[in-house]
Amino acid sequence: MLDVFQSIILGISLAAPVGPVNVEVIRRGLKHGFFPAFMLSLGAASADATYSLLVYFGLASFINVPVVRLAIWILGAAVLIYLGWQNMRQYSEKIDLDQSEAKTSRNSFVAGYLITISNPLTVIWWLGVFGAILSSTAQTVTNTTALLNISAIISGVVLWFFALSMLLHWGKRFVNEATMRYISVIAGLLLIGFGLYFGYNAVIMLT
Repeated sequence: MLDVFQSIILGISLAAPVGPVNVEVIRRGLKHGFFPAFMLSLGAASADATYSLLVYFGLASFINVPVVRLAIWILGAAVLIYLGWQNMRQYSEKIDLDQSEAKTSRNSFVAGYLITISNPLTVIWWLGVFGAILSSTAQTVTNTTALLNISAIISGVVLWFFALSMLLHWGKRFVNEATMRYISVIAGLLLIGFGLYFGYNAVIMLT
């Protein structure tokens, strides 16, 4: 149980830092409320689960191929810059705060998955941290305990985003259309900033 608790804390530590997913969760939570924000979070957690299983089944040797790492950096840059630009466009467009929550939730899940699955830092985290855990315990860990640790880490991620989404849901009542325009611009700039950082790393790999 101690190992499970530690893995949950590890999952929270993965989700808590301000990054592309948290930025978009905050924007959607303030604009649409709990469910779109939480569905985006579940999409992100699903991408984390995908990477954790890939690492478990031996992704490390494949991801070390330079062309693969370069492709991941480029893909991450493209996705984040595109999403950031889409956010910034809302400054000059009418923002419908009453948009269908069901449709927004479906779109949010896909967006959360794409943001996380294309984020090179997510790959690095799972390879560096979780891969190291598996390597250091290779003699004692079993398939069951390894999968239990994966589930506990993902549970920590979901727990963090659930709490954040609930908080944002209550904050929504204080947000009007004008406020959302500025939030969208700020969120867009942050996402583009992350995207440019990923693009910079891709350029560094080419030089």
